[in-house]
Amino acid sequence: MDLLPKPDQVVAAAGNVAHKVLYGGLADLRPMPRTLIDEGTLREVYHYRPAATAKETGDPVLLVTPLAAPSSCYDLRRGCSLVEHFVTGGRPTYLVEYGEVSFKDRNLGMEHWIEEVVPTAIREVSAHAGGRPVHVIGWSLGGIFTLLAAADAADLPIASLTIVGSPFDVSLVPLVAPLRPLLNFFNGKGPITKGYQALGGAPKPLVKWAFQLSSFQKLVTKPIALATHLDDTEFLAQIEAVDVFTQNMIAYPGRTFGQLYHRMVKGNALVGGTFEVEGRTIDLAAITAPVLVFAGSTDGIAPVPAVKAVVPLLTGSKETRFEVVPGGHLGMLTGRAARTTTWPAMDAWIAQWSTDPAPSGGSEVDPDPASKRAIGSNPKRRYGSAGSRALSS
Repeated sequence: MDLLPKPDQVVAAAGNVAHKVLYGGLADLRPMPRTLIDEGTLREVYHYRPAATAKETGDPVLLVTPLAAPSSCYDLRRGCSLVEHFVTGGRPTYLVEYGEVSFKDRNLGMEHWIEEVVPTAIREVSAHAGGRPVHVIGWSLGGIFTLLAAADAADLPIASLTIVGSPFDVSLVPLVAPLRPLLNFFNGKGPITKGYQALGGAPKPLVKWAFQLSSFQKLVTKPIALATHLDDTEFLAQIEAVDVFTQNMIAYPGRTFGQLYHRMVKGNALVGGTFEVEGRTIDLAAITAPVLVFAGSTDGIAPVPAVKAVVPLLTGSKETRFEVVPGGHLGMLTGRAARTTTWPAMDAWIAQWSTDPAPSGGSEVDPDPASKRAIGSNPKRRYGSAGSRALSS
């Protein structure tokens, strides 16, 4: 919106404000329809119903949510939903989420997700899809769980792996690095440890606050951004959808939170490519499936170097690719720019490693999008594990 708004900008702004007041919002927050196909302890596996306009064909996709985040990370709003993108393109689409975490779940550790939740979800999706191999996509901690599960169970029916915004060298995360000496000073007996043990984990209000803190600058400048974009319906709808996403954060189980805090944040346990689980070692080098790794150019939670650190660890993978795409931690996955950057790159990767041609429909990839699309969108221009795409100016 200009400093001196044009007449059409004033009309658009007035229309947006009126719509917000009369209807409660601008974003289309209807979730994509889905059916529960499997469930267990903190495990719910869903199949998204096929679109009426596209026949469901090809190998299935399984979306793995991180702990604490609602599944709307993949289905943020109509028009900015990775689920909608896959379903309308005819790709069989599934998701595993964990439901509400309570005090009774406090003794569940990371091994529950690595050994039970993610592997079971992959097998159930493959069976439901007629025995086809599964393309597994994990965002943030969901990506870490996905890689550890794949490394731990060589017999999983995996076609490919896609990891989005998952930090493997936490020492390179600016939000954490300055705090590490202080965290280590208490030697496991500090106020954070005592707090999560008493509460049985990290409660929802704390998780929400931490997510907001990671985007503190955006939080501070948000009123100005809203005021200067009152005429931009898409911008306002995206802000509204992200607000709803943040309001629906989920708690962490106590033992899992403790492991993440002590082993990941303080100990940087994944930087060497191995992870200890119940007396045995999981080695990322055991992964043979092809792996696509995404980093967001402005991601403060998982900055580019912290994510790229996983690439040299995947020495057994058939192929490893690293992509830098526009956006922050959530935006790179389901922001407005993701529609022309992250998603087409996913489409091309899945098509490359599918057992039959990609489904026809809305997700067809432009054969030569380089002239009109931003970084991370050209399936003909790829960089292997030795390099990364430079950010465009």
